[in-house]
Amino acid sequence: MAMETDRDYTGSKIGMWLFLLSEIILFGGLFLLYASYRYKNPSDFHLAAWELDRVLGTLNTLILITSSLLMAISIFFLKNGNRKLSALFLFGTLILGSLFLGIKGVEWMAKIDYGLYPNSPRLLERSKGEVLFYGLYYSMTGLHGLHVLVGLGILFVMLILMIKGKINEHRFITLENSGLYWHLVDILWIFLFPLFYLIT
Repeated sequence: MAMETDRDYTGSKIGMWLFLLSEIILFGGLFLLYASYRYKNPSDFHLAAWELDRVLGTLNTLILITSSLLMAISIFFLKNGNRKLSALFLFGTLILGSLFLGIKGVEWMAKIDYGLYPNSPRLLERSKGEVLFYGLYYSMTGLHGLHVLVGLGILFVMLILMIKGKINEHRFITLENSGLYWHLVDILWIFLFPLFYLIT
């Protein structure tokens, strides 16, 4: 199987970094919106943040950080010709990413069951700042969750291609780029976690 050329590698990397930049700009805008609303409603944001489950938020943070580590190890083993171990660590990344979504789903359902969701009667009875907080919470963590879901789909395809031998130590650019996307997902959560769960 032909090896990927330096030109293929460089072009692919540049394209991926440009895509990641667009994602950073998207979330950067949301972070600025959050900062603006928080500045105007500090006490309401403080009250609303205390109702989030810090244990689940912390657990999900550890899960995503570990998944990024497994992703990096998977790429390392692939580059060194050990496709079996690479696939194993990639599978571990998929498991942890799925676990993250499952925990986030449990957390969302608990809030929804309690009546705290966008435009719910219970939420609308609260102050404007708390309504804004939950609107941002659902939209930003929901958008992040969508990115996690897309990332899982990409990594699953990578795993299948690796098993079939179409991704190997000579052709690994797509796995590296997929890893970059997954690391972005991790980094975004590292910003989201303190904004909603810790800064009170």
